[in-house]
Amino acid sequence: MKLHNPNFLALLCSTFLHIILFFAITLLCLQPTTSVPSTNVTDHLALLKFKESINYDPHGILSFWNDSIQFCNWHGITCGRRHQRVTTLQLEAHNLGGTISPYIGNLTFLRAIHLQNNSFYGEIPKEAGHLFRLRDLNLFNNTLGGEIPTSLSNCSELRLMNVSVNKLTGKIPTELGSLTKLISLRVARNFRRRNPSSIGNLSTQLTGFYLGGNKISGTIPVALQNLINLNVLGMENNLLTVSSLLVLYWRKKSNKKPSSIVSNIDLLPTISYKMLHQATNGFSLNNLIGSGSFGSVYKGILEQHERLIAVKVLNLQTKGAPKSFMAECNVLRNVRHQNLLKILSCCSSINYNGDEFKALIFEFMTNGSLDMWLHPMIDSEYQSQNLSFFQRLIIAIDVASTLCYLHNRCEQKIIHCDLKPSNILLDNEMIAHASDFGLARLLTTTKDSSKKHTSTIGLKGSIGYTAPEYGIGGEASTEGDVYSYGVLVLEMFTGRRPTNDMFRDGLNLHNFVKMALPKRLVQIVDPLLLPREATEMGETTATIIAKEKVDNNDDNANEIEVEEADNNEESKQIDANMQKFLLSIFNIGILCSMESPKKRMSMEEVLKELQLIKNTFVGLGNLRGRPSRPRA
Repeated sequence: MKLHNPNFLALLCSTFLHIILFFAITLLCLQPTTSVPSTNVTDHLALLKFKESINYDPHGILSFWNDSIQFCNWHGITCGRRHQRVTTLQLEAHNLGGTISPYIGNLTFLRAIHLQNNSFYGEIPKEAGHLFRLRDLNLFNNTLGGEIPTSLSNCSELRLMNVSVNKLTGKIPTELGSLTKLISLRVARNFRRRNPSSIGNLSTQLTGFYLGGNKISGTIPVALQNLINLNVLGMENNLLTVSSLLVLYWRKKSNKKPSSIVSNIDLLPTISYKMLHQATNGFSLNNLIGSGSFGSVYKGILEQHERLIAVKVLNLQTKGAPKSFMAECNVLRNVRHQNLLKILSCCSSINYNGDEFKALIFEFMTNGSLDMWLHPMIDSEYQSQNLSFFQRLIIAIDVASTLCYLHNRCEQKIIHCDLKPSNILLDNEMIAHASDFGLARLLTTTKDSSKKHTSTIGLKGSIGYTAPEYGIGGEASTEGDVYSYGVLVLEMFTGRRPTNDMFRDGLNLHNFVKMALPKRLVQIVDPLLLPREATEMGETTATIIAKEKVDNNDDNANEIEVEEADNNEESKQIDANMQKFLLSIFNIGILCSMESPKKRMSMEEVLKELQLIKNTFVGLGNLRGRPSRPRA
């Protein structure tokens, strides 16, 4: 009898293999979706190596780059839908400090790198040349040194490259001429040498070339005639002479004057009086959006650019206005930060009456000033709106970040000298921008002392926000800005101006908050941040406290003891965690607004504390984002 039928054995083996394959597929399908696919391990490790190279992260941006979250959901990371590979690295304007890891070259699916407005140093890694899919490379405004790596010529898809405002040396590699798709190259404010002849060997597709502020000398090479699609040529602030042959070539080629090729004449390109007059409808009252010590601000539209602008027109009859104009120009032309109001241009001309005219042109902030949100006028569009706790916290962080930059990260320390809600402007994303540097001071170092503080004699500032030492002619200092910031924070979370009528006879906003903490939190918090029940109790009692403080200035201890029981009931209306957040913020405001400059916090300490509050708040699942409400 034949025990082993070959056909039967073949069928049995085939069935067994199908069963094994079925179970294998089932197990694969049951794998957790949060795990990192094996094909993406390279990207995951490369990002962790990139994080390791960062040694300064004041906002804690990278603190959530860990295995608790899939890397495609990390802040600043975008992945492709199909392969879940990193396609965008977007970490601009976070004050990050460190080197750019060579492991960035392993992110081979990258199409965009945005690391502008940070403090990266070291060299641009040559491994970036492995990114053959890269289209946009933006390293603007860092402190990168060394030469532009020739390996970038391998990034054959590169369209936009911006390495302006760094400390690059050497030359523009001739190899970049092989980047046939490159349309914009920005290398301004880097090189310090004779004009590199290689600039004429770039892609003929180039439409914008920015080489300003490099102090290079020589003639503009005739080889630039090869760049037949060039529309913008930025050669400002160099020591160059224009070859007559080049001028004649362009005149013949375009049948236009040489000036048809746009070249900035300064770091701040000027705009004519006529353009501003048209943009603001003749500086009409309907376009007036504010006024200050030295002039008025108008809303305008530059039709040729289809851009909303804010035009600050100086009243030159006011004492100090010309000096204010120069101060603001000198400060803003040399600083770059996401929370500073960006100056677009300036105008120094003669108006239609034959009088001298000076104006500064800024980005228009669609959501107005912080003051408008905290203290809306009756029947204004802000009356039905209010800022949430998280929005106020983020604005406080934005302003703190700005002051940290001005005090510690600029070549010369900058003191704002007039920090207040009306000088904090909000864009369409509710991001805060510090403005009005007309009173700003620059600190310089001397051989005799580490700091030379400028005198504040004649410095006006704003009542309620100006540091007390300024009132007796004290020196302008970073501590003075810290004081103003402390008052600003207290105002943001109490909803009370420091000039409120209730503050008199020795009572000010600082003391009002200090004597209420920690027992009477509800009584000082902005009612808009509280439930209605707590608001009704807190608002009434706060008025009583202020009156008793004035009438019986020496009986504070008894006052606190008498109302402690009622306060406990009121405090129950606020979430326990929210109480802790508010107490921490008020303590920061108090410490910043101490009368003695030596007792005030530094802005670095403030930023660190606020960032901790924010991270804890978000960690509890309270994140609301930055709700935007663009204005017409």
